[in-house]
Amino acid sequence: MKWRAHPDDVLPLWVAEMDAPLAEPVARALTRAVAEGDTGYPVDGAEYADALAAFAERRWNWRVETEHTALVPDVMLGVVEMLGLVTDPGDAVIVNPPVYPPFYAFVEHAGRRIVEAPLGAEHRLDFSALEDAYARAVAEGRPAVHLLCNPHNPTGTVHTRAELERVAELAREHGIRVVSDEIHAPLVLPGAVHVPYLSVRGSDDAFALLSASKAWNLAGCKAALAVAGPESAADLARMPEEVGHGASHLGVIAHVAALRYGDDWLDALLAGVDENRRLLVELLDRHLPDVHHRTPQGTYLAWLDCRALGLGDDPAAVFLERGRVALNSGLDFGTGGAGYVRLNLATSPEILTEAVRRMATVL
Repeated sequence: MKWRAHPDDVLPLWVAEMDAPLAEPVARALTRAVAEGDTGYPVDGAEYADALAAFAERRWNWRVETEHTALVPDVMLGVVEMLGLVTDPGDAVIVNPPVYPPFYAFVEHAGRRIVEAPLGAEHRLDFSALEDAYARAVAEGRPAVHLLCNPHNPTGTVHTRAELERVAELAREHGIRVVSDEIHAPLVLPGAVHVPYLSVRGSDDAFALLSASKAWNLAGCKAALAVAGPESAADLARMPEEVGHGASHLGVIAHVAALRYGDDWLDALLAGVDENRRLLVELLDRHLPDVHHRTPQGTYLAWLDCRALGLGDDPAAVFLERGRVALNSGLDFGTGGAGYVRLNLATSPEILTEAVRRMATVL
């Protein structure tokens, strides 16, 4: 999709997919499965849970209770299932815009209403806005969920333990359940540390959704895990068994291989993304000095403030039409997105350099 959605003369730096070769352990696992004809129905998510638990212990010093996990088709469908366990149609879901556009689409399709608590200065959580949103969400005595993006997409903000503990504290005070989307968790860059939401004080009644898909470029191999805190385990147990049947068997095989044997590949990838985020700063200083952005702490996405360029609320449309570079429009990310674009750093330095050069030509 990344390379086919636009004409051949367009450089695609939009959808969150990497220009990177498949990790060899993943390729071997998939090739072996096909050679053996292992393309039938999956058994369950136990092997995935074990692989994730070992990875989480190695990378984040977090102990995943594997008995408190469930296989889901992907992270966003898992989010919808978690909403179904603890809310009803018409209940509120708090989000922190600018944020991943499917948060809006999936929540609204599930019949829940969005309550925004926009990010504050330096693209970090604004606790005054969050407390106000919590109060509005439960004003009628109905349950509500805070759909947290950790790390945050599109800003690349990596929430600190102190910030997440404050979220948990406020959520408890207001009776809010937190569902943490941690699909970008393995993609935290040097200088920052991922803190799993379920590892912080006060998070026992929350859920997290994790997947190997984003970090190992496996979006076409669908699978993810829902993880429940101790107080949410009974809720997760109510999720219908058939939900897990939506995950791809080959997806589970690929994700397990990535989590078990893909650390070296991931480390090399992170080094490359780190180099590209530094390169982007140099390129913007040279070609587009009026574009402002805070270097992302995590993900492979850059959130660029183009408001000073005079290109209107949707500069991505101008960059596409006149520069032949495809970026994500900030408008799709909700409040705070006007005048911004999201750029995908996970490409070659040559493509990144050419993309910024093309962007500069529109001026």
